[in-house]
Amino acid sequence: MTAAAPVVAYAGRDGAHAATACDKLFPESALVPLPSFTAVVEATVAGEVEFGVLPIESSLTGPIAETHDLLQATPLSITQEAVLRIRHCLLGVEDIPLERIKVVRSHPAALDQCRRLLAAMPWATAIAAGTTAEAAADVAERGDPEEAAIAGERAATLYGLTVISGDVGDHPEAYTRFVSVAPYTRLDRADEAEEWRTAFAFVTDHRPGALHRAIEPFARHGIDLVQLVSRPIPDTQWRYCFHAVLAGHPLDEEIRGALAEVRTQTRRLKVFGSYPADGHDEA
Repeated sequence: MTAAAPVVAYAGRDGAHAATACDKLFPESALVPLPSFTAVVEATVAGEVEFGVLPIESSLTGPIAETHDLLQATPLSITQEAVLRIRHCLLGVEDIPLERIKVVRSHPAALDQCRRLLAAMPWATAIAAGTTAEAAADVAERGDPEEAAIAGERAATLYGLTVISGDVGDHPEAYTRFVSVAPYTRLDRADEAEEWRTAFAFVTDHRPGALHRAIEPFARHGIDLVQLVSRPIPDTQWRYCFHAVLAGHPLDEEIRGALAEVRTQTRRLKVFGSYPADGHDEA
């Protein structure tokens, strides 16, 4: 590792899927595990780390609300993305029959993605953890064979756990999109042929047809609206902010023109990401 290697924060501890995403996004980096998404964002905003890495979308459960809310509330922008295939395993201190397991620990998203397993174990109590790696570490530290964790094989290796059952997710093809965030927006584009993404947020007037008018320019300019997410605006009643991702670079003529039109149709518009698309977008 060189002195120029970036310092990168992620939520959880080694063995978390976010740590694997860091390896993909920043192969030569100093990794800093932090206890929460908020802690990652605060460290990045304060300049204590150069980048933060957070999950932003699951192919099974959709957008990660907490990440979207943090992007809305801070000056951070997305600088890169990485799509990982997620393989959930049931891990324990020893290989025992499912009937003996009384507690299953994992991150809420992982529990939600393993509903069939949990439904087949009505005698077991599901307990949420901060990350899948924390769940695995907790099971290892407790040493109780009747407790198990849903996590990845990396966590099993790190914490000396046994894979009781592999690929316990409801769907064999499950992916999570992770993003790196920094206190600036990228505009560099070394390779003109590289596929690009532009992320932005906007707020419309509260009147009929406002959302249609805001996004109509993209259809007229032939721009692919890759994602559209609505999130409530804190401290307001029934008002929403929309987060969207476009296929294209913000300095492309069509993208720049469409965003300029959208700005005239919205109360507020903020670009919070410009980054190369991951090659695994077929996920």
